[in-house]
Amino acid sequence: MLLAMLAIAGLYTFYERKVAAWMQNRYGPNRVGPKGYFQFMADGIKFFMKEDVVPAYANKPIFLLAPVMIMVPALLLFTAVPLGMPFTWNGYDINLKITNFDIGILFVLAVAGMGVYGIVLGAWASNSKYPLFGGLRASAQMVSYELAMGLSVVAVVLIAGGLSLTTIIGQQTEYWFGFIPKWNILANPLAFLIFLIATYAETNRLPFDFAEAEQELVGGYHTEYSSMKFAVFMLSEYVNMIT
Repeated sequence: MLLAMLAIAGLYTFYERKVAAWMQNRYGPNRVGPKGYFQFMADGIKFFMKEDVVPAYANKPIFLLAPVMIMVPALLLFTAVPLGMPFTWNGYDINLKITNFDIGILFVLAVAGMGVYGIVLGAWASNSKYPLFGGLRASAQMVSYELAMGLSVVAVVLIAGGLSLTTIIGQQTEYWFGFIPKWNILANPLAFLIFLIATYAETNRLPFDFAEAEQELVGGYHTEYSSMKFAVFMLSEYVNMIT
């Protein structure tokens, strides 16, 4: 399941590039495979084959550990996310999730905040001013918007009457007046808007990409990273976007 998440994240990079190309009136990736669908695989092979460079004055143990510290929380989030309500098939109970947490929403918020440690430590261990500035920006941004995200989630918890993600999903399968779905986006659109903005900020997407501002910080907190370590940083962002 976790390998499938990494594959989906890689495919997500392809679709992001295709949408950006469409918006800019150009073709985008279209050479590798039918209509360019294998481009993300070629990119993965490219990262494997690139030279793995570690700066001479970097703190090597922490420098190598930082990508792991940001990827592991991103993958752990998926273990608590249910893909649907449990059902019975041929006498077997089927649960569409890896683990069953009664406090699932608290687990998600807690684990999501752990990724900032990988960013800060990776930036500091690079022993370079540009990654350090980018890491400080990223950490300040993530910590700040986690407060807004948590407040928006409180509204969902009060509506569902529980912290379990399965309970929250089950509550949204009901209807008002027999035909209006009890979706939380309809019950509390303001909380949804706040949550949407906070998720863009948490994942460093435009227009909240201050931590990776090329005109100021070259590449942000992962400037000194190369090869698969850079790919891990990049994939962790897309895994966070999915979960």
